[in-house]
Amino acid sequence: MNKVIKTMVMGVAASGILLANSIMAAEQKIAVVNFQEIMSKIPQTAALMQSLEAEFKDDKAIITQLEKDIKYYREKLKRDGSLMSVKEKEELEVKIKSLFQEYQVKGKALQQKATQRQNQETNKIIALVRKAVDNIAAKQDYDLVLSQQAVVYSKPNASITDLVVEHVSKLK
Repeated sequence: MNKVIKTMVMGVAASGILLANSIMAAEQKIAVVNFQEIMSKIPQTAALMQSLEAEFKDDKAIITQLEKDIKYYREKLKRDGSLMSVKEKEELEVKIKSLFQEYQVKGKALQQKATQRQNQETNKIIALVRKAVDNIAAKQDYDLVLSQQAVVYSKPNASITDLVVEHVSKLK
């Protein structure tokens, strides 16, 4: 008899805890934010791309010129190869190899430098976005803000993406 009473008391207590948790969950205010959409809509992203394009314009021009030179010498070798002496062919092939190696080295260096700069600047923009999300969550008293990518379903009115875009767009 004593065990039955203990089991009933434990069952009632567990039910009470579950009921309290579900009531607390119902009272939480939850929002969803789509970071990819934000990054595609804010003007800072477009400005970032333009500034990076300008920053690496000269390096890209050098690489483009190397591509043109390689193509020109390959076509020349193909076109005039039968008229060239063995020594001339070898010199031209060495020149093409040298240009190609330079192209690879400079291309890889540019890619690494551009990626590093893009990551630095993107991190600054992400910090602005996170600050905007924090401000909106605090002002509108959200208990929890989730990334859209982590949510299977949410009602459209749960999204604060447009508010974040508007807020970040006003920042510099």
